[in-house]
Amino acid sequence: MVIAHNDEELVGDAIRSVLEQGPVVAEVVAVDDGSSDGTARVLDELAALHPRLRVVHRTVNSGGCGTPRNDGFRAVTAPHVMFLDSDDVLPEGAAATLVAAAERHGTPVAVGACVRRELPEGRDVRWQPALYREPAVLETTEDLVPLVHDTLCVNKVYDRAFLAEHGIRFPEGRCVYEDFLFTARVLAAAPRVAVVPDTVYIWHVRRATARLSISLDREGIANWQSRIAAHRTAVETFEAAGRKELATACRTKFLEHDLRLYARDLRLREAEYRTAWWTLAREYLGTFGEAEIAAAPAPARWAARFVLTAEEPRDLERLSRLTADPARLLPPHARSGGVAVWSEDLPVELDGLDALPVDGLPLLVDGDLRAGATGGAGAGVGGQLRFTVRDLYGRLGAAVPRTALIDFLPRGADTPARTESAELVEGAAGWSGRVPAGLTAMAREGRRRGNRGVQLWDVRVTVTCADGGVFTTALRLPQDRQRRSLVPSSRYGVLLVRQYTTANGSLALRLAPGVRDGLRAIGAKLRRISRSSH
Repeated sequence: MVIAHNDEELVGDAIRSVLEQGPVVAEVVAVDDGSSDGTARVLDELAALHPRLRVVHRTVNSGGCGTPRNDGFRAVTAPHVMFLDSDDVLPEGAAATLVAAAERHGTPVAVGACVRRELPEGRDVRWQPALYREPAVLETTEDLVPLVHDTLCVNKVYDRAFLAEHGIRFPEGRCVYEDFLFTARVLAAAPRVAVVPDTVYIWHVRRATARLSISLDREGIANWQSRIAAHRTAVETFEAAGRKELATACRTKFLEHDLRLYARDLRLREAEYRTAWWTLAREYLGTFGEAEIAAAPAPARWAARFVLTAEEPRDLERLSRLTADPARLLPPHARSGGVAVWSEDLPVELDGLDALPVDGLPLLVDGDLRAGATGGAGAGVGGQLRFTVRDLYGRLGAAVPRTALIDFLPRGADTPARTESAELVEGAAGWSGRVPAGLTAMAREGRRRGNRGVQLWDVRVTVTCADGGVFTTALRLPQDRQRRSLVPSSRYGVLLVRQYTTANGSLALRLAPGVRDGLRAIGAKLRRISRSSH
């Protein structure tokens, strides 16, 4: 089932991705939710060519996704149902994989992996990857607890009779997070569920588009209100069905995911939004029991207690970095009565910090690229990366960092293009090291991978300690170290290099090899400055 509203340019791709699934798809029901563009025409033209496609036309837009899906469900006759949004696609074989799993195991629900594809870059990020590492059959309500983290309705196939028997439908009208509620209703019915590790759904994320999807449009405070309301209703759904373990897991998921998702961007908001967000968050967190907060992992529970304790927005840079991925706890590192706390004037306990393994700590590793040909001893024409591992409440002092591996990764890549190693030297600021950056070699590798314009590179570090502890994190760029450099290159003539801070606080590199790409990068920056000044 495909729903669409004012999506004439993309809905055809969605429909074709379903039709190309083969004979396992007996019918395709597309619902046009009162579009004012050419969406209805595109759907009707496709229906004229493909007998399996039927179109349901709504004359008035519903304002959400639930109503058109319910309309489509009433039109469906096939024994199994899948949902698809008009700006997404199904990968080859997705429907057959899910239906085969459901039929093989006799389960009313089968679920698979979803990939978030960032466009136009094409970078793929697996959604909730821990849930979809291997095949499984979830037999009990306790087995279903991890699925509470996957609130999507689209990467699943449902037995139509099962949905009808339990009266499971989407909420009607404008409901921003209708999939939260639908998924809660499905899990509350305690079905047996078949899990496959295959990718069965491609979720297109277009952040630069003029019209964001309903759930991605988090600009106004109404979105946060809707998120809380949907989460509250999901918890109530589990409680009403007597699924206490699912209700508890749902609350924990709110702290692990939802709260962190919004808190990390709060520092960028206007004062009015911050105040409203803080009030709503504290009001809702006040309904959580201490045991529910304690059940969340660090640093999620630390962030929740901080927001709950602070009466007004404060320390937003620290909160942002603590709730980002990777998590980092910025100074000050205060203690009260020998216990690690948020700060001296707000002694919220950072409970469990002393017991966390080193790879579970929100650690800081600061990095600084010296890009020039004279970037210091040993820098060479490829530049040099200097970095310092910072201690955290004495935990690393006890572990004793010894060596570091620095990985240089093209943006979106899973494996590094280059890895350099360094011995760490202890000093007053922490444990420091330096490695050659090899900027020209990086640019050449980027070109080899098809990046003809400006290239984006991420940098991560893996530190091994004397006690056997190992941790991996992304380097952080201190606020005063963002800079551009023009580096001579024997291969490209010149290489424009910029080190900058990503949205999650990590160091990243922007490379523009050659005069032409360098001028393009400079021109793009000037245009951004011009637009922001108007």
